[in-house]
Amino acid sequence: RAAMLVDGAAPRAGTAHRQPRLANTLRAIAETGRDGFYRGAVAADLVGHLQAHGGLHTLDDFAEYRGEYVTPIRARYRGYDVIECPPAGQGVVALLLLRLLDKFDAHGDPLDPDRLHREIEAAKLAYGVRDAVLGDPRHARVDVEGLLADGFVDALRGRIDLDRVLTPTDALTRVEHRDTVYITVVDRDRNCVSFINSLFYSFGTGLMGPSSGVMLHNRGQCFVVEPGHPNAIAPRKRPLHTIIPGMVARDGRVCMSFGVMGGHYQAMGHAHFLSKVLHYGMDLQSAMDLPRVFPRPGSATVEVESTLPAAARAALSDRGFTLVPAAGAIGGAQAIWIDWDEGVLTGASDHRKDGCALGY
Repeated sequence: RAAMLVDGAAPRAGTAHRQPRLANTLRAIAETGRDGFYRGAVAADLVGHLQAHGGLHTLDDFAEYRGEYVTPIRARYRGYDVIECPPAGQGVVALLLLRLLDKFDAHGDPLDPDRLHREIEAAKLAYGVRDAVLGDPRHARVDVEGLLADGFVDALRGRIDLDRVLTPTDALTRVEHRDTVYITVVDRDRNCVSFINSLFYSFGTGLMGPSSGVMLHNRGQCFVVEPGHPNAIAPRKRPLHTIIPGMVARDGRVCMSFGVMGGHYQAMGHAHFLSKVLHYGMDLQSAMDLPRVFPRPGSATVEVESTLPAAARAALSDRGFTLVPAAGAIGGAQAIWIDWDEGVLTGASDHRKDGCALGY
């Protein structure tokens, strides 16, 4: 409470909110690298606090950890390379969705009931694949190439039928969360950063290192307890997670850095946003502002935002979809487009989240 409150109250807009303990931790990392976090005083503070709450963590657990530089995964879509993070994230689900949608027409109204029908059904199929086969690739075989192969994609696409509604695949990952932030930056040399971070629940575990000021997340809730499942809980293993920063490239150069917050929605959010920009030709902000729908994984319901036109809602209901009002805004995006020919950067920020597009 002392770290999060100002004079015992939640910070108001414009309030100076200081966290000196966290500042000291960040300074230690800046000065000594990974050892400033995974060894020494910060690690001792976190391990001691976790053990005091019944945790089995040790100093060796922290000292053994190594961050990884991984090779991004990618897929072609409408002449562009869409670049995502590999598993244990759900970036491959976004790519699979784009591949499923790629051969469908994209003309006229992007909220046409036929288009919405196909997007909803494609999401059901892609998320069903996610919950069946994805996990930490260090502990399970995750065949990314196979999931994006023509034969597999065509077989899935063949199950999408405008005359019927698919039964949802039972999902193993149903935990909701809402504490993700996304930031993207492009500098004058066109270096790009696409960054996403999450505590999972609001305030994560609710545990903060007393001396370090570090808040601990509870992403481990995304594990499943089914023995033998690729995402089954195990030591030294990452859970399947939802956070996926993205980029788009053309002719070997990045032309867009983007991300979509929103937990499970992120993969569909990537596909929804990119299809509107790259297939329908919409500008970034208009693509973000469009009403959204989301078939909740493992549920027979489809969440819809209140701004979806009544005619579209009625048409989807008539086809057999069970629509429910979204509890809040669905997702939240940020993006920067790089026009290499004109030397112009164009930013867009989703009205559903606190954020803005700034250039200087």
